[in-house]
Amino acid sequence: MSDPSNAKNVEPNDGTDETTVLTATEELAALQAERDSYLDQLQRSVAEFANYRRRVEQERIRARELATRGIVTQLLPLMDDLKRALVNVPPDQAETSWVQGVQFIERKMAALFEREGVVTIDPVGQPFDPALHEAVATEGGSTQNIVVEVYQSGYKQGEQVLRPAMVKVGDQPEIQA
Repeated sequence: MSDPSNAKNVEPNDGTDETTVLTATEELAALQAERDSYLDQLQRSVAEFANYRRRVEQERIRARELATRGIVTQLLPLMDDLKRALVNVPPDQAETSWVQGVQFIERKMAALFEREGVVTIDPVGQPFDPALHEAVATEGGSTQNIVVEVYQSGYKQGEQVLRPAMVKVGDQPEIQA
């Protein structure tokens, strides 16, 4: 047994000697560096995922356009036929129900094209562009390559030309006042 009177007045060792303080500081610095590393990895992962989502969305849109492009291209001649039929309706039959039915079908098809992002190329008065137009006639003696008449409408879906417009090129028509 120990005698309490013989006990020396010793302060408890709280482990705060100099080497322990340096070790704690180094450990804190290491933990902060590890935290910063994890934060950097997280931020990179978040950015990569955002880029991935954007890429997937763009690819999905492109895949949808490609899927619809084939069927839309096959429907273009039908749209041309409907427009030709409506242009050539005799005036005395313009108000008949069958003509109104054909007009309704043409409007529905135009709405379908619009939903699919298909637009008509309207080149009259524009400079000839071989990427958008197919010249099938030229005005005699003309010196310019301006589209003066459209024989068959062209169509685009987004930036992709589905069918170039068949056009006649010539000089810019003079505007009469």
